[in-house]
Amino acid sequence: MRRGGLFLGAAFVLAAGHAWAAGIDLSKPYGDKYGCINRNGQEVAADKMLLLTDKELITAASACTFSDKQPQADGSLVVTAKCEAEGEEGQAPTKFTIKRSAKNAKKLVVADEDGHVMGEVARCK
Repeated sequence: MRRGGLFLGAAFVLAAGHAWAAGIDLSKPYGDKYGCINRNGQEVAADKMLLLTDKELITAASACTFSDKQPQADGSLVVTAKCEAEGEEGQAPTKFTIKRSAKNAKKLVVADEDGHVMGEVARCK
């Protein structure tokens, strides 16, 4: 009986950890100031813009369409995407890591494959 309780406790911890990993919900868009303004199409020209949806990551100079999303044990989300950069032909495959901000749990941080932080985004209102 006690052993079963431990098993349930371990299962709960695993389930809770998985739920937290899946807790990055992209069903509503996230963006910086200009990303949220432009979420329904280019309304304002901005040299710095970041918009994150469940299907894509858009910056001022590129558009990336997601092909795969993998929740990680640490709660982050690794996204595989194909990106088109302004002024370049074709699409280049890349990966991004999306995780909760250490400063504000309501915000997400987007980093490229090399760990370079592209920006911090909040849920668009």
